[in-house]
Amino acid sequence: MTRRALFALLLIGVLSAGNTLAAQADHVTAAHAWIRLLPGDLPAAGYVTLQNNDATAATIAAVHTNAYASAMIHQSTQDADGVSHMTMVDHLAIPAHAVVSLSPSGYHLMLEHATHPLKPGDSINIALSFADGSQLLVPFLVRPANAVDTN
Repeated sequence: MTRRALFALLLIGVLSAGNTLAAQADHVTAAHAWIRLLPGDLPAAGYVTLQNNDATAATIAAVHTNAYASAMIHQSTQDADGVSHMTMVDHLAIPAHAVVSLSPSGYHLMLEHATHPLKPGDSINIALSFADGSQLLVPFLVRPANAVDTN
């Protein structure tokens, strides 16, 4: 086999391996990302629509931002008696070819202790860290406390 043919086969192998090792974050898109800013030092909530365009599930393992000292994924639920509960979740799965919405009264980001004053109209970046170590940096629009979900 010629040197050129060996190089071509090697290149095809490397490119194929790169496609199979594509990061989860490469297949997820974010839309309608916003934060409901509450007065004082009350926690803020972050909402976003995430779409997984891949044939395999993606899993968000953590969230990070320089704008808040603490950022977590939470889920709000309501029991049979109508009492609402909010719990922290360790990860959020986005099934293959599916859309997951973080929205009021469901999954959402809980953002505590702003590191600097924020106001409606500001934009902050939040990094969604996936189980494979990849990250998706998403700009979130800061909206006032009385904002409603417009999705």
